Amino acid sequence: MTAQPDQIGTPAGRIIISVDAMGGDAGASVVVAGIAQSADKNPDIGFILHGPEDTLRPLVAKRRILDGRVAFRDSQDVVTMEDKPSQVVRKGKGTSMWSALESVRKGEAAGAVSCGNTGALMALSMMRLRKLPGVNRPAIAVLWPSLNPQGFNVMLDVGADIRADAQDLLQYALMGASYARNGLELKRPRIGLLNVGTEEHKGRPELKEAHALISNFADAANFEFVGFVEGSDIPGTKADVIVTDGFTGNVAIKTGEGTASLIGQLLREAFKYSPLSRLASVLAITSLNRLKKRIDPRRVNGGVFLGLNGTVVKSHGGADATGVSSAVKLAFTLAQSGFAEKLAARVASTVELTQDEAHPASKDAEGQEGQ
Repeated sequence: MTAQPDQIGTPAGRIIISVDAMGGDAGASVVVAGIAQSADKNPDIGFILHGPEDTLRPLVAKRRILDGRVAFRDSQDVVTMEDKPSQVVRKGKGTSMWSALESVRKGEAAGAVSCGNTGALMALSMMRLRKLPGVNRPAIAVLWPSLNPQGFNVMLDVGADIRADAQDLLQYALMGASYARNGLELKRPRIGLLNVGTEEHKGRPELKEAHALISNFADAANFEFVGFVEGSDIPGTKADVIVTDGFTGNVAIKTGEGTASLIGQLLREAFKYSPLSRLASVLAITSLNRLKKRIDPRRVNGGVFLGLNGTVVKSHGGADATGVSSAVKLAFTLAQSGFAEKLAARVASTVELTQDEAHPASKDAEGQEGQ
């Protein structure tokens, strides 16, 4: 019989995170090292670890900080990066990914983290956790380093679905605003709609329609709509939340990752160019380390699946222990804030507002729109 969290000494009051130990490129040892980092930094977190128990127990036993803080769910099968989502949905019941989501569905854990196949994770999440009522398409939201005071901007969608009509973009704006309030503690987030220019006459018809919809809902949903933004605004100060379709968002984030890698490589080559440049690198070591920490993608690793009945964080497949720990921290932070419940309430209220817009005669008192 698999141990329950309370059977292994997890104190009452700890927030439990369900972790797929087998999905990452680097294997279970890196995942265990990552949750150990999280446990060391946060005494209020516990884990349910999913995968082959005979493999995971020895790894956990080596980490003293995890004593009494991990329960196991024996899952012998693994979802690989090559598996098609449709196949996983039909035949993935014995996998660690399925098991990790089941713990959230059953209420055993406040959120799930996986480094595994993104398409399969989204497909299983939609099947096991279901979409929130009123959500057409879930979205993946990421934190992007920015010049804003909070240090990051939210961008969504970055790959859950390559399509998005005007209504979908409105829902992304609402979910992104809720995420920014709960994840970044922004009381009134600024929302920008990604386009090829900031002029209102530019862009595809669905973008122009979405512009009008988002603008109409800004006050009722307690956010500020700044209109169209461009790619250069993604890391800028004009908006806190960047809304786009999954195709464009995924291209943007991969371009950003590649550019950051290129700049890092060019800096290393520049500082090795001559004895004087090597001396300069030594003198600038503190500033360079600060810069490295500021733009390190591992420290903001984790895309949140928004629009589901539960919190799911997708960690990068190649994440190291620091990256896994960051994804776990994000899941914990959202669980601690009650994000899933707040998002569900926001989506539900938006559905009501949408119906009111479609049927003005059925509105209740006008004051209800400001809640």
